[in-house]
Amino acid sequence: MIKRFILASIRWYQSRGGSRHFFNTDCNFEPSCSHYTYQAISQYGTWRGIKLGVARIKRCNDPDCVHKKHDPVS
Repeated sequence: MIKRFILASIRWYQSRGGSRHFFNTDCNFEPSCSHYTYQAISQYGTWRGIKLGVARIKRCNDPDCVHKKHDPVS
């Protein structure tokens, strides 16, 4: 139930424009941090997926990034 709620919340965030809309910036990574977190939760479960997603978001902090960094869920 929690997993479904979190995944639905991520989809809502993405459908509303994601980081571009809410934070006026683009993600430095491909796939985006929200997509990465969605995949991590789907693949590894709620708590490990959230942990991986938060770690990824902490690394996504370069506002002058020109080229996207490829960092898939492994």
